[in-house]
Amino acid sequence: MRLRSALAAAAVAVASGGIATVLHVPAAEAATVCAVDFTVNQWSTGFTADVKLTNTGPAVSSWTLTWSFPGDQRVTNGWNAQVSQSGQIVTASSVGWNGSLATGASASFGFQATYSGTNAKPVDFALNGVSCAGDTPPSTSPSTSPSTDPGPDCPSWARCDGFEDQAAGAPSGNWAVTYPDCQGAGTATVDKSVGRTGSTSLRVDGAAGYCNHVFVRSTDILGPAGSALYVRYYVRHTTALPASHFTTVALRDANDGNRDLRFGGQNQALQWNRGSDDATLPEQSPSGVALSRPLPVNTWNCVEFKVSGADGTMETWLDGVSVPGLLQDGVPTHDVDGQWLNRTYRPMLTDLKLGWESYGEGADTLWYDDVAAGSSRIGC
Repeated sequence: MRLRSALAAAAVAVASGGIATVLHVPAAEAATVCAVDFTVNQWSTGFTADVKLTNTGPAVSSWTLTWSFPGDQRVTNGWNAQVSQSGQIVTASSVGWNGSLATGASASFGFQATYSGTNAKPVDFALNGVSCAGDTPPSTSPSTSPSTDPGPDCPSWARCDGFEDQAAGAPSGNWAVTYPDCQGAGTATVDKSVGRTGSTSLRVDGAAGYCNHVFVRSTDILGPAGSALYVRYYVRHTTALPASHFTTVALRDANDGNRDLRFGGQNQALQWNRGSDDATLPEQSPSGVALSRPLPVNTWNCVEFKVSGADGTMETWLDGVSVPGLLQDGVPTHDVDGQWLNRTYRPMLTDLKLGWESYGEGADTLWYDDVAAGSSRIGC
C-alpha cells in the first residue's frame, strides 16, 4: 500500500488502548551517504514508524536501508518499501517507483511493529551496505568469510571469496564441481593466470548441449537462510549470448521442491528462469527481451541480484544499474513479471552454483571472481 496517513497511525495506537507518543530521531550530522529521519508513534505494545531517507551521496537507481533494533521489536507490515526482518536486523528496499534518488533527494516509507519493555531507537542505519555514520553496517551473516582470501572489496559483514588461496586445478574448500543430471564435455578449474583482482578466478568451459554443462557449487557462501539475500559476483566471458536458453548461475530453492532458481539468458539477453514451472523474467516477448540487457564480452562485468524470501521480490543490477526487465516488484507488469507472478513464490535458497548450462546451441568460456553474499546490497 503506497499511502498511509498519520491519522491512521494514531487511530491504531488509540485502538490498542494506549496513548500515542512521538519519538523523533534527527538525521545524523556526520552522515556520509545518507541521513535518516525516524519518527515513531507508539503505545503500550506496539508502534508505527515513518522513515524519511535522504541520499547525501552519489545518485542511486534503487536503495536498501538496513538497521538493527536494540530490543525485541518485531516488524509486522510495511508500506512504500519492502520491509523484512531477520533476528534484530531490518531491511527496507525500494519498490521500483521510489528507487531512484538523486543526491539530496528523499524517499519516505513506514512500517508497523510490536515491542515489549523499552522501544529504544535504532542508530546504525546503512544505505546499500554503506553506513550512514561511517560505522560497520548491521548484518545477519558472520563477520568472518568462508575463505581466507575474501578479496579487496568485501564488506566486513558479507561472506566473500576471491579464490586467491586456491591452488590451480580442481576447485576445493567450500567449492566443488558438480554436473547435475548428466556429465559431458563441460569443465571447471581454478585458473591462476586470470583474475579480476589478484591472479585467480574460477574458469568454466561450457560446451553446447544439455549434458555438457558444469557448475562449481558452494553451500556455505550464502550463509544461513534469511528473508533477503543479496549476491554480487564478477564474470568475464568470451562469446556473445546465444538465442537459445542457457544458465550461468543456479540456486537450489528448498521451498520449491529443491528445484533451481536459474539466472542466465535467452534471445541474447539476460533472464531469470524458475526450474519448477519454466517461468521466465522477463517474459520472452520482443518487448520483454528489450527490457533486459546482453552481457558484454571480454570484460569484467559486475552482476548483483536480490531475492527476498519474505515476499518473493527480485532485482538485478548489471555494473551498478538496475535492469528493468529483471525487476520483479510483486505487482504484475505486462512483458516483465506477469508470468512469474502466476503463483505465490517465497524462495529459500540454500546453495550457489556458478557455471554454464546450455539447453540447445551455445558454448562459452567464463571466469568468475570476487563473489560475495549478504543481507544487504554489496555493490560493485
